Amino acid sequence: MPLTFRPCILIPCYNHGATMASVLACLAPYQLPVIVVDDGSDLSTRQELDRLAAEDPQMTLVRLTHNSGKGAAVIRGLKVCAGAGFTHAVQVDADGQHALEDIPRLLALAERHPTALISGQPIFDDSIPRSRLYGRWVTHVWVWIETLSLQLKDSMCGFRVYPVAPTLQLVNSVPLGKRMDFDTEVMVRLYWQGNTSYFLPTRVTYPENGVSHFDALHDNLRISWMHTRLFCGMLPRIPSLLFRRRTQHWAKQQEVKGLYGMRLMLRVWQLLGRRAFTLLLWPVIAVYWLTARPAREASQQWIARVSETLAQRQQPKPARLNSFFHFMRFGNAMLDKVASWQGELKLDRDILFAPGAREKLDLTVPQGKLLLASHLGDVEACRALAQIKGGKTVNALVFSDNAQRFKQIMQEMAPQAGLNLIPVTDIGPETAILLKEKIDRGEWVTIVGDRIAVDPQRGGNWRVVWSEFMGQPAPFPEGPFILASLMRCPVVLIFALRQQQKLHIHCEDFADPLLLPRGERQQALQQTVDRYAKRLEHYALQAPLDWFNFFDFWRLPDAKEKE
Repeated sequence: MPLTFRPCILIPCYNHGATMASVLACLAPYQLPVIVVDDGSDLSTRQELDRLAAEDPQMTLVRLTHNSGKGAAVIRGLKVCAGAGFTHAVQVDADGQHALEDIPRLLALAERHPTALISGQPIFDDSIPRSRLYGRWVTHVWVWIETLSLQLKDSMCGFRVYPVAPTLQLVNSVPLGKRMDFDTEVMVRLYWQGNTSYFLPTRVTYPENGVSHFDALHDNLRISWMHTRLFCGMLPRIPSLLFRRRTQHWAKQQEVKGLYGMRLMLRVWQLLGRRAFTLLLWPVIAVYWLTARPAREASQQWIARVSETLAQRQQPKPARLNSFFHFMRFGNAMLDKVASWQGELKLDRDILFAPGAREKLDLTVPQGKLLLASHLGDVEACRALAQIKGGKTVNALVFSDNAQRFKQIMQEMAPQAGLNLIPVTDIGPETAILLKEKIDRGEWVTIVGDRIAVDPQRGGNWRVVWSEFMGQPAPFPEGPFILASLMRCPVVLIFALRQQQKLHIHCEDFADPLLLPRGERQQALQQTVDRYAKRLEHYALQAPLDWFNFFDFWRLPDAKEKE
């Protein structure tokens, strides 16, 4: 029979006598028992805590004879909670930085998930010291590595609800850090134990003239040693941690592309520059490579097909043609994406035109163009086209649930990027009319021709054209090519490949216009897709690590490979 949900408040206190009265006053409306653990405070704080305990019947005061650290105080408090029959303890810092009005929401979530650790996910204002903000970001990355997961969004927030029994089970089975390393270690090890965490956004402020007990030298050493222990502890747990993951189609995979994540990424980039990201890229990509089994297997399949094709053509394999460096190239492409958002990729310096490519775009022609792209290389380089003197407005048709969020972030933080995103889930008459209007105004439209839809059409049929690609039939979407034929405008193939440490834009004429005669439509469509697949293969063999389709390209989702 499950235990009745019985929560209480737990406050570790060390020399915060000046703020305790106001914290307790804010807690009073919730009518919850309060356990305060005095972690060897000075005389004035001890006297203040004695006074408060005498006046407040809801408060239980526990004393440690000497300062043992926040972790030690929380552990002692949890044992008192268990002895008093409480099932959950809301940890609150004694300095008044937490938004205590969020306690009901935290407790509601804890009641729904009684074995989970419930934590605040801080929303900071300008009062947070920059050093703390950067340090938190580094810890986030290490925690993602140590759990092989992105589930733990913030491991350092002290505003949380502990499930008492599972936490004490952990405390009794393994020694935990007793000071500033406690909050992170207990969350990671609870995750290992099978008790996951849930997060609620909450406002966190750093009070003016607040008392901080963070020792820059000793606490940073403790945290570094903690991450070393956790990383070593993660290694034998890799199979069990990976078992938690699920396989999904490319467009339904859970990616770290929420608004908060993208805002944070751009803010840190603005403050620290690309070098900070580059230093962290190796361990982050290593985690992804270890944990993303479907993407890793698709990458290995791609490398094998490229190697076989190059061997048949008696062409040499490029250096570092392996799955890990395939992931690394993708990571660097993500950095190029941020650099392009920030306007840091400059034409003729970071981005070069391959011979004849600039002429294919021909800015002197007032007519609009359709740029037929792919997920080979970084289509973000299309932003650089806006830097050309007399350049055109470039509109990118984007398929996925993340497109609207990308558009919002671009408008908020990188309005100078020079590319209009048009989020769509399907190509219908409204989309065709909108794009035709832009083409008629002389603008350019980019669309990728290598990704099929997430779901089949009514009746379970996929609107695809099968074409030979790297020695095997592969499904290509018919929608982009039908749309191109409706535009009645020049169609130009465009690829942006990383070659000789620069992004090189390759362009070539594809059709002017693309015709799909009604009576011969299917045959003409097949021939068109075959030409596209052939050119895609040609450029893919020039830069195989620039292939960013990390799924089984030769299969329909949830279907057997076509015979």
